[in-house]
Amino acid sequence: MSAPALPPSPAPQPPSVTSTRLAPLAGIVFALFLALGLLSCAWALLTERLSLWPEQVDRHALLEGELTHHIAKELAQAPLPEAAARLERGASWLLLGDTGPRVRQGCPGWLFLAEELDVPRQAAANARARAQTVIELRRQLAARHIQLLVTVVPDKSRIAADQLCSLHRPAAFASRVADWTRLLSAAQVPVLDLTAALAPLGSAAFLRTDTHWNETGAEAAARALATHIQALPFQASPARTFARTLLAPAPRPGDLVRLAGLDWLSPRLQPAPEVLRLTQVDSRAAAGASDDLFGDGDLPNVAVIGTSFSRNSNFLPFLEQALGASVGRFAKDGGHFAGAARDYFDSPAFRQTPPQLLVWEIPERDLQSPRPEALRLDPRP
Repeated sequence: MSAPALPPSPAPQPPSVTSTRLAPLAGIVFALFLALGLLSCAWALLTERLSLWPEQVDRHALLEGELTHHIAKELAQAPLPEAAARLERGASWLLLGDTGPRVRQGCPGWLFLAEELDVPRQAAANARARAQTVIELRRQLAARHIQLLVTVVPDKSRIAADQLCSLHRPAAFASRVADWTRLLSAAQVPVLDLTAALAPLGSAAFLRTDTHWNETGAEAAARALATHIQALPFQASPARTFARTLLAPAPRPGDLVRLAGLDWLSPRLQPAPEVLRLTQVDSRAAAGASDDLFGDGDLPNVAVIGTSFSRNSNFLPFLEQALGASVGRFAKDGGHFAGAARDYFDSPAFRQTPPQLLVWEIPERDLQSPRPEALRLDPRP
């Protein structure tokens, strides 16, 4: 009868001869990589390519780790880390079909922003804080005889839900827009939810590889907003007439391809781009109106602040055409909830020639995002 097998020894096994010989080389390579990374970051700082200290630092940023997040994000943009990250993203996409942490793949050809599918920390509290910001701003604007109209753009993952396939949109988001707009309505803040205008279009309202609406969605939203404005006791001016020209088909790069870190690859290796026929919208003064669009006597009495949604797919030109009047364009790419508002209220355009109606476009995904900001208008002289 054979003796029972002994259990494996818990003692660590000595390294092999090959590992022992290669260990110094691995250490040298690692040390060189660290040294090159340090030199890369130092060069970027000396040439002012990076700024480790954010423009604004407050108690919230310190307690929530936003300062360290900003520093890490800046250091990642140094030449060596940036190149390494780019190579990693390209290899992950080509070998595994991975789009990285910021972008999710839905049905074939469709990309979605990961932010639209993740529930933020303290979502309900953030939403209430943002609603209170809008309510307080409306009070300040009313004191200056300026009307405020808030417009909420629903998520792409809400409207184009039929293209999510294996992706999951949290059930908690189902009533997110309705709940938030009810907070504003209860405080007598005019608000327009664009879900009703976009939902009948479904995925036909949005671009496949971009976070934004296409021209079909943008025009439907612009018409809904213009109808809402025209129902107010207010007349948009100056009057304009508009003509459209359909341009030749051309590829349209998607911002989600850039966020996935794949825009540096050859176009044939990237997610398939969309080929679109975009519209050129030209305006001219209506008969009997002044041709001086930017003169003091003929400035738009409607101003639009908001995000890149207002700056994509001809949304503002379509809005102007639906209104039959020019509007002041003060939206900001990457402005999130209050970036464009803060810049506009600090600008000479607002201080010297304030509008009669201010339209504030806000994406649904920003309703619950962190960093609730307060907005306060400077006291008038």
